[in-house]
Amino acid sequence: MSDLENGNVLATIDPTSVRRVHLVGVGGTGMGSFAGMLKAAGYEVTGSDENVYPPMSDMLRAWGIPAMTPYKPENLDAARPDLVIIGNVIRRVNAEATAARERGLKQMSFPAALGSLFLAQRHAVVVAGTHGKTTTSSLMGHVLTSAGRDPTFLVGGVTQNYAGNYRLGRGPHFVVEGDEYDTAYFDKGPKFLHYQPRSVILTSIELDHADIYRDLAHYESSFEKLMALVPGDGQVAVSAAWPGAVRVAKTAKARVTTYEGREGSGAEVVPTQVVLGAEGARFQIVERGQAQGEFLLPLAGRHNLENALGVYACARGLGLSPDEVRAGFASFQGVKRRQEVRGEPAGVMVIDDFAHHPTAVRETIAAVRSRWPRRPLWAVFEPRSNTSRRSLHQAEYARSFEGAARASIKIPERHDKIPPGEELDVPRLARALTEAGVPTIAAASVNELVDEVGAQARRGDLVLVMSNGGFGGFIDALLTRLAQRPG
Repeated sequence: MSDLENGNVLATIDPTSVRRVHLVGVGGTGMGSFAGMLKAAGYEVTGSDENVYPPMSDMLRAWGIPAMTPYKPENLDAARPDLVIIGNVIRRVNAEATAARERGLKQMSFPAALGSLFLAQRHAVVVAGTHGKTTTSSLMGHVLTSAGRDPTFLVGGVTQNYAGNYRLGRGPHFVVEGDEYDTAYFDKGPKFLHYQPRSVILTSIELDHADIYRDLAHYESSFEKLMALVPGDGQVAVSAAWPGAVRVAKTAKARVTTYEGREGSGAEVVPTQVVLGAEGARFQIVERGQAQGEFLLPLAGRHNLENALGVYACARGLGLSPDEVRAGFASFQGVKRRQEVRGEPAGVMVIDDFAHHPTAVRETIAAVRSRWPRRPLWAVFEPRSNTSRRSLHQAEYARSFEGAARASIKIPERHDKIPPGEELDVPRLARALTEAGVPTIAAASVNELVDEVGAQARRGDLVLVMSNGGFGGFIDALLTRLAQRPG
């Protein structure tokens, strides 16, 4: 008998039937932020994890949310929950997941709980796509806030304007980052299928998450299912730079608006007079042939300009004026770990970015180069995600470091989900990049990288660090090493 059949796992729940909520896997960024949102909404919240580290441990403590470690059935005794929320990193054999099943406690995945407890009562604005979700959803939430719409949002990064991943408002809109990854051990469908979308921004579609999607057609099918959920009176804003995304978007019953960051592309929302420089992007917007004046976005790169046009298209569909969007763009401070300047010891600027897919690596290097064109750029990259560790994008990575003066790439450790022979060959990649004019070193350890960059980076250099994880503490160690250099 499955979990769904025996009633342990719920797809929906009446919010009025829940007072105490326990989150299994509360140390993750998404789960921890959701715990904070639940607490702010008036629920009694507890959580558990194997370990809870800063900054999430500090945030949970500040919110007054107990985080019990390690996982054990007794945590459920202390929590006495009306609802147990299971994170997607939790496996069926987890001690608390097992105890919750055996005790017949009500369980939900994080996306299903978010859908039932929050999204069902609001206009859900779902930002989906392979690239740019966190920046786009953060900007969308900020534009609505700046315009006085008092939205709620939950995004995958710490927004600089709000110093957190979420905001709980009283307005009708809820902006959420729509992840296509699977939901939980008992629900292998994409997370965003629980988000009840009325508006969607579809930024891009390019094969990712090779551990769960067989090929591009399989990957696209998840977005087609999302489009089927958008009602006829809803809207979809889609980037025309991605023909596959446009094709998927047009399967929706809702109104579809195209946008693109390239001038003269033929999309309905396009820029003109684009200037990319130290202040970010300054540009005009042309909406269906009508000029809407000048805009300033304090973010670097044409990919972020394109993300902003998606926000503009969606915001206009929600009734905001060009002036309201203009003010929101100009006051946006960005997102941590997205081109975030971490320091400049010894005259070496160190920038942290979440890029890991080859397209994101290429666009991030181009964006940083456009903002600091006189600084030699040293790209330091950790292939950490399941997809980036695979040979699937071996050739694409060899074309993704153009604009870097040099590069260093961490050789990933063996991953049990990647079949032998399908791993990214980092030494081969380093040779290919070196032959293409970007001298590259393949490093076996974080310490080796710290030693190399710490000793050889020169005043005026820019070190761009790209990883979708903590990179073994590389940035903090590098900043310390640089600060200790004589002179």
